[in-house]
Amino acid sequence: MNKKLMELKEILAEVADLVGAQAVLSWDQQTYMPAGGSDSRGEQLSTLARITHDKFTSPRIGELLDGLHRTASLQDPNSDDARLIKVTSREYAKQTKISSEWVAEYAQATAMAQDAWVAARTESNFAKFQPHLEKVVDLKRKYAEFFAPYDHVYDPLLDDYEPGLKTKEVKTIFSRLREEQVKLIKEISLKPQVDDSFIMKDYGESKQWDFGVEVITRFGYDWQNGRQDKAAHPFTTTFGYGDIRITTRFLHNNGVSSLFSSMHEAGHGMYEQGISKKLRRSVLFTGASMAIHESQSRMFENLVGRSLEFWTFFYPRYQALMAEHLADVPLDKFYKGINKVEPSLIRVEADEATYNLHIMLRLELEIALMEGKLAVKDLPDAWNTKMKDYLGITPPNDAKGVLQDIHWSSGYIGYFPTYALGNLVSAQLWEKILEDIPALPSNIRSGDFSELLAWLREKVHQHGAKFDPQEMVQKITGSKITPEPYLRYLKKKYTDIYNL
Repeated sequence: MNKKLMELKEILAEVADLVGAQAVLSWDQQTYMPAGGSDSRGEQLSTLARITHDKFTSPRIGELLDGLHRTASLQDPNSDDARLIKVTSREYAKQTKISSEWVAEYAQATAMAQDAWVAARTESNFAKFQPHLEKVVDLKRKYAEFFAPYDHVYDPLLDDYEPGLKTKEVKTIFSRLREEQVKLIKEISLKPQVDDSFIMKDYGESKQWDFGVEVITRFGYDWQNGRQDKAAHPFTTTFGYGDIRITTRFLHNNGVSSLFSSMHEAGHGMYEQGISKKLRRSVLFTGASMAIHESQSRMFENLVGRSLEFWTFFYPRYQALMAEHLADVPLDKFYKGINKVEPSLIRVEADEATYNLHIMLRLELEIALMEGKLAVKDLPDAWNTKMKDYLGITPPNDAKGVLQDIHWSSGYIGYFPTYALGNLVSAQLWEKILEDIPALPSNIRSGDFSELLAWLREKVHQHGAKFDPQEMVQKITGSKITPEPYLRYLKKKYTDIYNL
């Protein structure tokens, strides 16, 4: 192996180890750490973030990359090494613009903000979180300035999660989505509403946990290389090859919430578990982008988990397990119940027809915060106003409104659009999957997901971050990310359920 390439890989492996250590600390903070540990955890994460940044942005990496560009040009452009050099060069160019001081301050600020958010949401008191969010927003504005000049202040933040995508492109896609989804929702609102009262009950945590484990085991989530725990807000994290962890949460007034949470996070987890071992301890050992990642989670949560085929197999078992609530509920009624379309307060519980509206709302608020047109102190009122405009409902308190998501406390401004983009990619991939595996609906009715997972492993998972997201989608489906397949999916699904 080229000596410079070998040295680069050795440094990147050390960086990956440091990132993994930070992931362990962050996971522990959100699962088992006592509340009193927030100050120390913030300091630990700050130190590790600074050391990681310094190591990755060292002049030596720049020297190695300069010497390797010719090596990459002589190789197959799709080879692991050529892509490693390309992706590392892109990330190095970005990270060298950011100061180590900012990195350390940001890591500590977000660690403190996460615990403040948990306390504020518990008390439904935004004021308790406000100063922490003001700090995070200020740091994100400073972050954007590292990349000036830009077309839009939001672009550098979006690029962290969706490389190469611009704010104006997202707005264009969302404009098309908004028009069609609002039209669909209005059509549905004119039809008799389906009943989901049998779901809105306390099914008990133990049974829900066991059934969720059964489902995601059948999906292919590998328990030898992962585990599931409880968290205030479900998430997936990667400590390193062979240790991919997911979390779920339980709502005492919703008997399927934790199940769909587990399915969603298992989609993320199986993506990470499927990345080629050859890419471990490098910048390629992660997803291509968050939209691609969300396409996997939303696919298993919705296109699979909310399908009639899925429940044809699983409902007899679930009905027997939850007989107290479901004994007299036939499959068709249950299927319609879990797919009920109704404007709701909580994003992660939203139906597929209204979900993207929650994302559009958050995108507009994030852009306004970054542009300085919205002050953090005015965020609760702005949130409530947009909820009324978009969904026709107003949150009764901060916990069910502006405090419902963990993302801002983690500094994940720029992340939310990828959820809606992930929906689009999931449907785009699904159409191609059905072309390649015509028997898939029958397989799902039999509880067999092996062909589906094998297809995803080959086309998506194994490649990690080797390919840019638009490049990957184009390569697999023949076109870049487009809303049309998702709109077709929604129209067909809800035409059947609501007799449109």
